[in-house]
Amino acid sequence: MDYIVPETNFLKVSSAKTGENSSAFIIEPLSPGYGVTIANSLRRIILSSLEGAAVDSVRIEGATHEFTTIKGMKEDVVDLILNIKSLRVKSFSDEPVVLKLSIKGPKKVTALDFSKNSEVEIVDQDHYIASLEKGGKLNMEMTITKGRGYVPVERKQDKKAPLGTILLDSSFAPVRKVHYEIENTRVGGMTNFDKVIFDITTDGTITPEEALETSTSIMMEHLGIVSEALKSQSKNKEVSAKKKVTIRKTAAKRVGKKQK
Repeated sequence: MDYIVPETNFLKVSSAKTGENSSAFIIEPLSPGYGVTIANSLRRIILSSLEGAAVDSVRIEGATHEFTTIKGMKEDVVDLILNIKSLRVKSFSDEPVVLKLSIKGPKKVTALDFSKNSEVEIVDQDHYIASLEKGGKLNMEMTITKGRGYVPVERKQDKKAPLGTILLDSSFAPVRKVHYEIENTRVGGMTNFDKVIFDITTDGTITPEEALETSTSIMMEHLGIVSEALKSQSKNKEVSAKKKVTIRKTAAKRVGKKQK
């Protein structure tokens, strides 16, 4: 029951870098109608299912909640948290990782001032955190976790966290933008084959190539699971049908013996 148009056996993927963290991809030729089917599925997977890392929570000395201020710091805690949430990080650990910061003013605090940990990489180390005046100080720690998609703080309320911990909304998606277009492409004398043009922009924690490759693998893995489930169901039906035939034959033999 193969449905692969011979012309698509020559399918190719080409790419070109369009920015620091952006690339364009052209996939062609695809069977008519399959362009939008494949492209839309990949786009949804890229935006929702790719693993990333984000700041899960913070603990700030002198702040038990976000609606407060810290003496000697230009920003209030709300602005400080917004700056921390926009950090771009990579985690190499499946467990939460804690990074600490202890700074005295006057000082312009950046991501570079956080403690180093081999399990975490801060991609944008010059990212602005806060400004401290003379005599001001900032002691805090942030917890980084892995995840997928967007997790609002409401879904974290059942977490057991130390007193003074401020839970944050976490956006784990490492891709900032995915756009695709479908165009016709020529194969021999036919012009109705599909060409998919992808434009992918990431946050720098992964490359656009990695985003597309991983999303393709995820889609293939799920389709494989569905395929195996269907095969298993089909085999079970065959076995069940054979059992029914055997039962009927056995019953017929018993009836025949009784009649004799």
